[in-house]
Amino acid sequence: MSEEKIQTEKKAEIAPEIKPGMTVKVHEKIKEKNAKGVEKERIQVFEGLVIARKHGKEIGSTITVRKVSNGIGVEKIYPLNSPLITNIEPVKQAKVRRAKLGFVRTAKKKFKETKI
Repeated sequence: MSEEKIQTEKKAEIAPEIKPGMTVKVHEKIKEKNAKGVEKERIQVFEGLVIARKHGKEIGSTITVRKVSNGIGVEKIYPLNSPLITNIEPVKQAKVRRAKLGFVRTAKKKFKETKI
């Protein structure tokens, strides 16, 4: 098998069927340098609500994840085929009627969620 096919299969395992309304944990590799200049690599977990998925099954597909930290909304856009993303773990699924949940930014809306 070619390398491209192996990588796409690997990414398919990492990014299961992620939909808007899901609460997910995104495990991301971060490279840091300490005071001595030695590079260290660690995994940081970002947990939040998926408010958009763009470009479907393409190579450049992305998800937008939002969480509220200390009363401040934080959004991150993750490319699904990035080598920096090690794992995407679904936690909960909310019942939603939209493909893009941009209204979550301003509305005080509660969703009915079920565990996965």
